[in-house]
Amino acid sequence: MEITWYGRACFRLKGRDATVITDPCPPATGFVAGKHDVDVLTMSHEHADHSYTRSITAGLTLTRPGEYEFRDLLISGIRTFHDAEGGTQRGENIVFSFEVDGVHIAHLGDLGHLLSEDQIAELGPIDVLLVPAGGVFTLTPAEAAEVVSQITPRIVIPMHFALDGASGDLQGPEKFLQEMAVAEPIRQPKAVVTPSSLPEETQVVLLDARGRTG
Repeated sequence: MEITWYGRACFRLKGRDATVITDPCPPATGFVAGKHDVDVLTMSHEHADHSYTRSITAGLTLTRPGEYEFRDLLISGIRTFHDAEGGTQRGENIVFSFEVDGVHIAHLGDLGHLLSEDQIAELGPIDVLLVPAGGVFTLTPAEAAEVVSQITPRIVIPMHFALDGASGDLQGPEKFLQEMAVAEPIRQPKAVVTPSSLPEETQVVLLDARGRTG
């Protein structure tokens, strides 16, 4: 599986037989996903910075909790909240998990709270975790690190943070990295992950943002 980050919470997950786009973002964020024709599009919630579908064509669009199977992709959507007050402040959020080429990956969207035991059980074992690291509208950096410890993935990929002026309404990833006790993360243009390449201990990987508009 190949993982490409387009900024904010937008990723392309490309497997042998199917491709997914998550949470496409508009140019106003400083990032943009660009034009894609994919098998599956997922949106964790309806806020404008996670649902810019103008240039996205998808065979299946998912915005609700449930279990789905599409072209050999196994997808689960888990109902969570955008805040720690049961959604009363910012509404609901869907955590999507995918099984792609034998790798289990979870996209937390704009999760705003720690996970319950039931939610962790529903999520199941996760190899790669896409976690919001920029605070402000979602988990604080300390909470994000705690969610990582709840899930115990093999690879952590931060998302939803400010980068060189883009998404300036968010914090940078530095506080999250500090909470994770990571002095220098692994930096890659994209991630290629297979079951046999997963590390023994959790690694934090910072991807280059492909979708910079400036």
